[in-house]
Amino acid sequence: MNSEGPLTGKELLEKSQLDEFTAWKICSNDKRIITETIGTRYLRLDRQVEGFARLSPSIIREFHGYTVISTEQNREAAQRKAEALRKEIIRISKRKFDLSQEVISNIVESQIDPQAIKDSACFIIAGDVAYEMSHLEPRPESSTGELVRGSDLDIVVVADGLSATSIEALDRAIHRQKSFLLRNPSYNEEIDYLIKDIAKIEDQLEFDDFESMVASKILLEGKFLYGNIGLFAQIKEMLNVAAIPEKIHILQEKAALSRDEAIARLLEYEGDLADEESAKLFFTKEEREEFF
Repeated sequence: MNSEGPLTGKELLEKSQLDEFTAWKICSNDKRIITETIGTRYLRLDRQVEGFARLSPSIIREFHGYTVISTEQNREAAQRKAEALRKEIIRISKRKFDLSQEVISNIVESQIDPQAIKDSACFIIAGDVAYEMSHLEPRPESSTGELVRGSDLDIVVVADGLSATSIEALDRAIHRQKSFLLRNPSYNEEIDYLIKDIAKIEDQLEFDDFESMVASKILLEGKFLYGNIGLFAQIKEMLNVAAIPEKIHILQEKAALSRDEAIARLLEYEGDLADEESAKLFFTKEEREEFF
C-alpha cells in the first residue's frame, strides 16, 4: 500500500487476489494497517438472524465499498480518499433520488387525473438512497438475474382515499416503468415498490410480526419523494404515536452489539467460512429488503 497509496477494500482485493475474508481479517488484525470507514450503519431486519436485527451494510460490503485502507504514513492521504468516497456516495444517492422523483412525477402526470393522486397519495423513498449510502456495484436483479446498477430505488406509495381504479392504473404504470428502467442499458436501475393504503399502515404499526416490523422501519427511515407532503407528515406522526422510533432504536442497539460480537468471533475464526453460521456473520445471501 505504500507504493500504491491508500486503497478501497475493492481495490485491495483486485490487486492482492486475496479472498474477501482473508483480506478483511489481515486488515483488521495488523496494527500497521489503518482503515477509514465512511457512511452509516443502519438497521436491517433479517429472518435468518435471531431477533431479526442486523446492521447494513454487512461486514464484507462495508469493507468492500465503504472502507479505505492504508499505512500510518499515508493516513492523511487515506482521510482525503475516504472523504472523496463519502462525497461520491452522497452524489450517487442524490442522482438516484432525483431519478426516482423524475420517474414518479412523469408517471403521475401521465394518469387520467394526476391531481387526485397528488392530493391523495404520497411517495416515500427508503433504503440506501434514504441513508445516502447508494452504490453502483453491478448486482443481479432478484427475479431475472440480470445485472442492475447498484442500489435499488425502494419506493413506498401510501394512498388515502384514492379510488381503486386510480390505484390499479398507477400500479400498472409503475410496473411498466420498472421494466423499462431494468431493460434499458442507459439505466439498468431496479425500482422495488409497493402501494398500500393508510389503513394498512395502521395495522402494521402494531409491530407484532416480521412483516409489520419491516414495514414500520421502512416508513421511519423513508424520505418524502413526491405527492401529498401533508400525508407524509401524518404518517410520520403515526409512527411517533406508535413509539416506532423507540422500538427501532432498541433493535438498532441490539444489531450494533451483534455486529461487535460477530467481528470478535470472525477475527478469531480459523478457516475459509465454509460453515454457514460463520459465513452468515460476514455477509448476507442478498442485501435486499423486502417490502410489506
